[in-house]
Amino acid sequence: CWSLRDLERAKKLRYVAAAGSLALLAFNLVFGVEQYGAKNWIFIGGFSLQPSEIVKVSLGLILSYYMSERRFWTWFVFLAICMGALMLQRDLGTALVYFTASLILFYAHSGNVLLTLAGLAGASGAAVFGYNAFRHVQNRVAAWKNPWSDYHNTGYQLAQTLMAIASAGLTGVGLGLGSPCDIPYYFTDFIFAIICEQFGLLFGIFTMGLYAIIILRGMSIAIQTRYSFYGLLAMAVTALLGMQTFIIIGGVLKLIPLTGITLPFVSYGGTSMLSCMALIGLLQGVSSINQDEMKYDSQISCAEEAQPAV
Repeated sequence: CWSLRDLERAKKLRYVAAAGSLALLAFNLVFGVEQYGAKNWIFIGGFSLQPSEIVKVSLGLILSYYMSERRFWTWFVFLAICMGALMLQRDLGTALVYFTASLILFYAHSGNVLLTLAGLAGASGAAVFGYNAFRHVQNRVAAWKNPWSDYHNTGYQLAQTLMAIASAGLTGVGLGLGSPCDIPYYFTDFIFAIICEQFGLLFGIFTMGLYAIIILRGMSIAIQTRYSFYGLLAMAVTALLGMQTFIIIGGVLKLIPLTGITLPFVSYGGTSMLSCMALIGLLQGVSSINQDEMKYDSQISCAEEAQPAV
């Protein structure tokens, strides 16, 4: 928050954020460990780190600043490098979050429908390429179409998830009950299914409502700000959190093919939790600036009313 109150500090921060992000992605390409089909983890001693989660915060800062300065190629090249690194890592879920959030931010800033549609067309082409190039993507799409066709192999995870949600009813089976361990990686990718199973569909809807409130609040903060950079930053944070939430919940509910990302603030994972809290911190910083501006306007208004009429 302190850095957002000083635009000069925020400007200097972008260089460190960009250099650190590219260094992390390059380090991960060389020394990263592949898990679940994607090479997106770094293990140092007894600790693990997911660089793409850290870069997500930098992405919001860099895109917001350079879009506010109308320097198209600067932010576009940075985004393209990040997307290329994620494709090489086969981390397509995070790549989808990056791209969709960036496209939303671009449209919010420019209102250019043609370029936005061109971006969607490019994303469709990239999705087709990813499907043909990566076997684990083909397996996920096949499981999304019909998880029961290969129940004991590629469809097992999603089939167990759907059965857990279906058995929950409106009120669930109770805290600590049910069979969460039947779902592989239930504490990360499929935590929403466990919430529905143990607490019921009503609580699941309530959980989605909380995310909707965060998104609406973020959009409100972005609209209220007077400065382009701060408004774009608030919108970037909102888009990143909103798209990550939609993609993972949509995958769990079989609305879209599943991708291996976390549910913000809920899934197990230290790097994800830190990045999400950092994004909320940025949003709170913009909100604080809005409050300062409103307080200043109020003081000016009171001073003008107190002046004697001439």
